[in-house]
Amino acid sequence: MQQAIEARRQGRAAEAERILGEALARQPGEPQLLNLLGLIALDRGDFAGARTQFQAAAQADPGEAALWMNVASAERGLGAVEAERAALNRAITIDQRNLMAQIRMAQLQQRLDEAQGAADSWNKVLALTSGMTDIPPQLGETLAQARHFVSDHHARFAAFVEAGLGDRLGQADAVTQRRFQACLDREFGRRTLYQNQCSGLHYPFLPADEFFDRGHFPWIAQLEAQTDAIRAEFLAMIAKDGGTVRPYVRQEAGTPENKWTALDGSLDWGASFLWEYGVRNEAVCAACPQTVAALEALPRADIPGRAPSAFFSLLKPKSRIPAHTGVTNSRAIVHLPLVVPPGCFFRVGFETRAWEEGVAFAFDDTIEHEAWNESEHVRAVLIFDVWNPHLSLEEQQLLKQFYATADASKTNDVRSTI
Repeated sequence: MQQAIEARRQGRAAEAERILGEALARQPGEPQLLNLLGLIALDRGDFAGARTQFQAAAQADPGEAALWMNVASAERGLGAVEAERAALNRAITIDQRNLMAQIRMAQLQQRLDEAQGAADSWNKVLALTSGMTDIPPQLGETLAQARHFVSDHHARFAAFVEAGLGDRLGQADAVTQRRFQACLDREFGRRTLYQNQCSGLHYPFLPADEFFDRGHFPWIAQLEAQTDAIRAEFLAMIAKDGGTVRPYVRQEAGTPENKWTALDGSLDWGASFLWEYGVRNEAVCAACPQTVAALEALPRADIPGRAPSAFFSLLKPKSRIPAHTGVTNSRAIVHLPLVVPPGCFFRVGFETRAWEEGVAFAFDDTIEHEAWNESEHVRAVLIFDVWNPHLSLEEQQLLKQFYATADASKTNDVRSTI
């Protein structure tokens, strides 16, 4: 074997074949000898001869995937696509993690325009290589082509499906359209579904929706109609007494560096509170009576020490609020945009919106969200909380009783892990 390998390396193919013939006379059917004869035949383009030797080697050692890979190479040289497929399938059956076998199967299916099969095989290749480091350049190029093919295939498939659904989906109501489109986008790999991440109480089985449908808040149009009055009060208060605005982020001394450090004590994100965790700010409320009246007309939560909260939120130019999640999904957060220069955006989960002055919306703040102001001017929004609209009145009352009881336990020295 070693003599034959060396002779082949030096280009003395005839000598290598002679040596291998002598070895086979001593050890008939030895698969390594037969395989090397097949490789020599492959070197000179004798695909039929190579197939004969490789098949004999594979029959002698049918559990060796590399031998079936060589059979596939010979079959490809002969243009025998089904025989090539069968040989590759033998190699994959021996080991599903055989990366080269999966790559060559994907390439074969792609050559034959078997788009779905090729996409499935390329997905297996991408899964097998997902944790690899130091990928060789040639493999890296192959993987890039695989990603492009899979992405293109998914796009064509998505377009076909959406075309078939277009008429029916177009006739659906806005809520159905939004939810079903999110379903399609998730299925086609175009979006991520975000879940609630509550640092406090997590109420089970509530829909994890990024933006709540306006239909849940029958009072929202009435609130929007008062935008001009609320804005005027806010601007007048700020012009007269900017001291009502304080940094929204105020961390305790000694807090380790974190994503909020850049905003800690900074007016880049400022707030002027009308209510804060259920406590009324008399000075701000006195300056904004119409705003107070508009808020008090709404079905807000009333939980001592926790709700309601309502404040004017100011985000300075070129400032960003990092991605974060809130305390409890038992509430919804409402934004009423008051001053919105171009270039101000808000993302909740997968959906990003530009605020529009006078157009309110509600969202679940226990789904990851962030905000940024790319403009040269301050952005101002009225923000307040209400009950999650999917809670019944009975559930709201139970939650209020829960918090009251939990707080009473602290004053009565009842040990609690809440």
